[in-house]
Order: sequence, then structure tokens, then C-alpha cells
Amino acid sequence: MNQQDKKILVVDDEVKIVEVVKSYLEHHGYMVYEAYNGKEALVAFDSIAPSLVVLDLMLPDMSGEEICKTLRKKSRVPIIMLTAKVEEEDILKGLDIGADDYITKPFSPKQLVARVAAVLRRMSDDTAPLANIISFNDDDLTLDTLRYEVRKQGSLVNLTPNEYKILMTMVKYPAKVFTRDELINIALGADFEGFDRTIDTHIKNIRQKIESDPKAPKYILTVHGVGYRFGGE
Repeated sequence: MNQQDKKILVVDDEVKIVEVVKSYLEHHGYMVYEAYNGKEALVAFDSIAPSLVVLDLMLPDMSGEEICKTLRKKSRVPIIMLTAKVEEEDILKGLDIGADDYITKPFSPKQLVARVAAVLRRMSDDTAPLANIISFNDDDLTLDTLRYEVRKQGSLVNLTPNEYKILMTMVKYPAKVFTRDELINIALGADFEGFDRTIDTHIKNIRQKIESDPKAPKYILTVHGVGYRFGGE
């Protein structure tokens, strides 16, 4: 997909912020659509099918977290949060519900453009698959690498882009024990800016979605003092 085909949905109730962000993104070749509240955002998302969403967390009719949760029920589209909250716990909470990256206000429009490019680059540089269909434990867990689908006992599992990439990275090297830094570099890219704990949050989310018992996982295994490895058979 050419950069000119990338559709970006910018959601913020501050008109000046939307105008500046739109101007910078369009200057870099993106098609930009705007929404100024949650209702507009959800309608626009369904009508334009954007490649990425820039989402402010403080909106007049519903929170950005609510919108993020709603989108995650039906799409893996990358979401970058705009937030005035700078506490680590607040940021991890946003990542926990499915956001892929975050930018704290006030921010540089150039920084936002760089983040958009980085997230889209990670999406287009997916881990090379071992096969089109990969299944484990008598089809308990199945990965369709052509459709980017993961199924648990036949039911579709809605992973975020980063969750999918982390899982595919671990599946590709099932005997390898990954440190947090390795997962950040290999799965999320060396240009990813975040906390080491971000990986722990993603791992927790993946376990909730693919493990029969997340507290006794058989796919994403913890190697204490080192990191994680894939345990499917």
C-alpha cells in the first residue's frame, strides 16, 4: 500500500489541534479525516475504514478509552492515543485496552508524524510466517497468516496489531527465550518508545485472549529472570 493510500482518522474536540495535525499529515502524503467527538469518530471509522486512528482521550460525549474498546471489538487498526495524562500507570492502562502508542500533550506535530509513520511501518513489516495456517495443541489455537486471524477453539480472537506481532514473533522462534528488550526490538521495532513494562502488559492481554487459563498459560510461558517463550505444540 502506498503512503498516499493511507487514511488517517484524527479524533479530537480541539479544532486547532485537528487543523495542525491534519496539515502536517497531509503534507507527508496522508489522507486525513477528522472527527470532533466519539459519535462522529465511530461513524467515520465505519465509513472510511482508516489505516490508523489518532485518538484524544478527553472527548465531550465519551472517553477515548471507550472508543478504543469499541474499535478493538471489531478491528486491529493501529491506534495512537493523545493524552494529557503523563503518569506511567495511565499510559499503561491505555495500552492495556488496545492502543498501540501514545503521545502526551503538548506535543510536536513533527513527532506525531514520525510516530504515525513508525506504527504503520511496523504494521507493513510483519514477521514472515512459517506457513499460511499454523495450529497448536490439536487445533486449540490456530493462526491464519494470510488473513491475520487468530482463533481459539475455532472462535476468532481479536488481537491488536502489536499483540499479533508479538505472538507471531514468538511462534516463529518457538524454542527461543525472548527478553523484554528483544521483543521490543524484534516485534515492535527499534524506534518504539515505551516502557519495558509495556511488553508485560501486551503479554498479559495475549494470555487473556488465547489461554484457557491465563494464570496457568501453555502458550506464552514466563522464563523467570529472563523473559518469555512460546510453548505451543
